[in-house]
Amino acid sequence: MIDLLVVALTFGAIFVVELPDKTFIATLVMSTKMRPLFVWIGVGLAFLVQTGVAVGIGKAASFLPEQLIHTAAALMFVIGAIILFRAARTADVDEGAQEDEYAAKADSSAHGLKVVATSFVVLFAAEWGDLSQLLTISLVAKYDDPVSVFLGAWGALLAVSGLAVIVGRLLLQRVRLSVLHYVGAGVCVFMAALTVWEMTR
Repeated sequence: MIDLLVVALTFGAIFVVELPDKTFIATLVMSTKMRPLFVWIGVGLAFLVQTGVAVGIGKAASFLPEQLIHTAAALMFVIGAIILFRAARTADVDEGAQEDEYAAKADSSAHGLKVVATSFVVLFAAEWGDLSQLLTISLVAKYDDPVSVFLGAWGALLAVSGLAVIVGRLLLQRVRLSVLHYVGAGVCVFMAALTVWEMTR
């Protein structure tokens, strides 16, 4: 049974945390160098595997004592908030260097499946152990609802990468990366507070 509230909470948390992430920049840059649709497919497949692994780990963790799970989840959200808040200070300065890094990895002569494979490899490496993956693990362990969390997390990652492909450059012209980091940190604080509230009910 799919819990739409868990799907929505997961989607919102992962979307806001992933938006200022380096994977957004990577997808944006690769989509300007290679066929955007194939880039998005490759990125989406990488996210599929990453989310599946995170959900599997989270399901295994859900067998731990409930109090420990909720405490660990709250701590993970707090750590996420700290990471995003600290990264916000240099996000705008680092953006150019990140774009250059991923532009060097893109192969503008690639076509079809080669674009999909290149995008998959670049994003798979960039996303491994990423904050959104760690939060997905926490959410699965906390709610013990792997299907709903999987749908919310993968949907959020697909939405963020889709935005990067379609309107990424326009978005970055209108909204600074540092602001997106601060918003993501705020969402992590909210999720930590929600988790603590659920523990004390």
